[in-house]
Formats: sequence, C-alpha cells, structure tokens
Amino acid sequence: MKGLSNIRKERNLNQQKVAMDLSISRESLSYYENGKRSPDIEMLCRLSEYFNVSIDYLIRGEDFQNK
Repeated sequence: MKGLSNIRKERNLNQQKVAMDLSISRESLSYYENGKRSPDIEMLCRLSEYFNVSIDYLIRGEDFQNK
C-alpha cells in the first residue's frame, strides 16, 4: 500500500498516533504499509476517511485516472 505510508508521512503522523486513532495496533498498521498484510474493506474505508483520500490512492499511491 504505497499511498498509506506516503500520506501518513506527508502529514507528519507517526504509526502509533494513527493506530490509536483507528483503534488498531501499531503492528497492524506497519504490516499494511509494508504489504505484509492487506486491510479488509472496512479498514480501507476507515483509512480513506481518516486521511480524506481515495482508496485507490491508499493502495496505489495515486488516484484512478481513465485512460
């Protein structure tokens, strides 16, 4: 999940802060960022709302564009 790590760092948030805000462990967030585990749809929606970005951005690091 390229965009998740990028957006967190751009907003100067550490993993512990984001994890606490979302009521998940810091380890889970780290696994999502490093691709060791994939969040379920519900968590993707929560992350999207938390950072106010699209799910596409969280996964790919860029928004969807028609070609």
